[in-house]
Amino acid sequence: MRKGFDGLCSLVRSGIKRDPLSNDVFVFINRRRTHITFLVWDRSGWVLSYKRLESRTFELPETATPLWTELMMLLDGVRLATVRYRRRFRRSDS
Repeated sequence: MRKGFDGLCSLVRSGIKRDPLSNDVFVFINRRRTHITFLVWDRSGWVLSYKRLESRTFELPETATPLWTELMMLLDGVRLATVRYRRRFRRSDS
């Protein structure tokens, strides 16, 4: 978890074959799951956010592409397995 902007961008390009300038949020969690880093391109530059837990660990999301709300719950320590979503209107894109 010592990599900066350039190191994480090269991990995104070479490791998962994605474009780091795509406005996606890339999440990196260390092996012990005590540190988490977010990397995102914000139209004019990089945003790097980092959080270290003093006790306990982060829960890993079940999907490879979690929703933003799930990432925020993960930072707050919410158990994602127990979250129940209420039905909401969803527009069909057909």
